[in-house]
Amino acid sequence: MDLNTITAVAHPQTRAQLPGWTAGDAWLAGGTWLFSEPQVHLNRLIDLTDLKWPALTVTDTHLSIAATCIIAQLDALACPPEWLAAPLINQCCRAFLASFKIWKTATVGGNLCMSLPAGPMISLTSALDGICTIWTVNGGEQKIPVVDFVTGNQRNRLAPGDLLRQIDLPLAALKRRSAFRQISLTPVGRSAALLIGSLDDGGALTLTVTASTVRPIQLRFPTPPDAGALGAAIAQEITDDLYHDDVHGKPFWRKHMTLRLAEEIRAELCETARP
Repeated sequence: MDLNTITAVAHPQTRAQLPGWTAGDAWLAGGTWLFSEPQVHLNRLIDLTDLKWPALTVTDTHLSIAATCIIAQLDALACPPEWLAAPLINQCCRAFLASFKIWKTATVGGNLCMSLPAGPMISLTSALDGICTIWTVNGGEQKIPVVDFVTGNQRNRLAPGDLLRQIDLPLAALKRRSAFRQISLTPVGRSAALLIGSLDDGGALTLTVTASTVRPIQLRFPTPPDAGALGAAIAQEITDDLYHDDVHGKPFWRKHMTLRLAEEIRAELCETARP
């Protein structure tokens, strides 16, 4: 869609060249949502592509994903065999249910910043203990866990002019055993519940609930819980007002599926891990 209110497009190549933020500005990365509907409140786009951030960087401690990394690049990442949780990358990329055109344009950072409950990059990065690096509008830098970055349906911790720079996933999280469950109300619909569980070498279970809730919710158990303890923890941590309500699923159904999928994950990871 043409954005006929845009009068200027900035092309910074370094952080120092980022223009001062004013009302009517918008960051442009993939633009798959930005160009999908009228944006009459905007008059300038700040194009991030000329910053040329490396899409994916592996260090001794983490996998760094640039906010401008497109979904196709992430899906194509060749992961070492010790990254037991690597299948989650492909599973979450496919939870987009999007065409190859979207895969080659949409960005990981854009999915986080849209902060939709069903955002699969939110599911992936929160489940793997991702940390957001934010360039603040005053020139500073802030680090926030992904699970805390998204605060509600299309709400997050970004202030006007803040820019999501990257998401770092610790290698320790990528080396945990994992289990993935996702369900939609219709065969090709938006995720109504997407849960990811992981189990470390010490037997600690981490369960991350997304899509069924308005924000990511993470539950941690130092030792494998039984079915009753898991259900009780979910009931305590996820109150009824946290379940999302839209045409893709009513709250009572999302709650039911959350409990069901969580138990499937617990059984897969914990029961098979016991001697």
